[in-house]
Amino acid sequence: MSSVAPARVAGWTASPSVRLVGKRLLMAVPILLGVSILTFWVLSLIPGNAAQQLLGVEASPEQVAALSAEMGLDRPAVVRYLDWLGAAVTGDLGTSLVSGQPVTGLIAERMAVTGELVGLAFLASLGLAVPVALLAAHRPNRMFDRVSMLISITGLSVANYVLALLLVLVFAVQLTMFPAIGFVPLSESVAENLHGMVLPATAIAFPLFCFYTRFLRGDLVDQLQGEDYITTARAKGIGPWQVLLRHAFRNSSFGLITVVGLNLGTLLGGTVIVEQIFALPGMGQLMLQAINTRDSTTVQACVVVFAVVAVLANLLADLLYAVLDPRIRYGSR
Repeated sequence: MSSVAPARVAGWTASPSVRLVGKRLLMAVPILLGVSILTFWVLSLIPGNAAQQLLGVEASPEQVAALSAEMGLDRPAVVRYLDWLGAAVTGDLGTSLVSGQPVTGLIAERMAVTGELVGLAFLASLGLAVPVALLAAHRPNRMFDRVSMLISITGLSVANYVLALLLVLVFAVQLTMFPAIGFVPLSESVAENLHGMVLPATAIAFPLFCFYTRFLRGDLVDQLQGEDYITTARAKGIGPWQVLLRHAFRNSSFGLITVVGLNLGTLLGGTVIVEQIFALPGMGQLMLQAINTRDSTTVQACVVVFAVVAVLANLLADLLYAVLDPRIRYGSR
């Protein structure tokens, strides 16, 4: 098998993982550029602007035009985009058209809330999905397997915002076990913070748990029933749980890592409605408020940040492949 010689710079040899990071980051540049252009174009098609929203419906056209000129909204769209792009490259995502605050600071505050919500949802969904899928695949078509698949299909049929409303109705209104709305920062109280995040995190985690369980269980069953290396392991006298954990699950984890990385971008978009339902001051609520007020600068920045997170998540997934299987050599022919 022939392979490309590692890149050498001043006596230093780049490892496959380093080359992978460089290649993925280069590929991310046109992706992020395309996302920013598409977002700016879509926002320019929406009727109205921030000046009209700030002045209200009773404002005269002259007043709207004067405020638009003050905000720079009367300039050509291409000029406004290039100005924003030039500043964004340096880390300056602009200033909110409504609040006048730096968008970078707004996102930094809100990203902590959204990051905690997404992190808790991922930990809960994966922490439950892996053992449930392993138990179901260990004895396929038995009672536990059928019940888990029934729950998974049910969970995949319910949208997370519908589940969020049901959770509020049952656990916040009727049982009063958890608060329906509100957010307590971790810096104030860890216990109250986690108590308030249970319902929103569950609304996001449960559909993920159902998807991961069904995906991993199906892949494990295929591995156990149709792969030669499984037959060989069994012929050597290796126990069924060792075969499942050391062989089948190790190979199935590659597919699971892939779908987790691909899910993150969709998951961030799904937090918009959930954060609104539970009144969480996260990125989703910030983006929705910016859309309602036609704050195009903030919307643009939020979308680009979501895209950056999705790109980094997929890069991390690629790197985990090399960690799980050192035989993988990226960039080989």
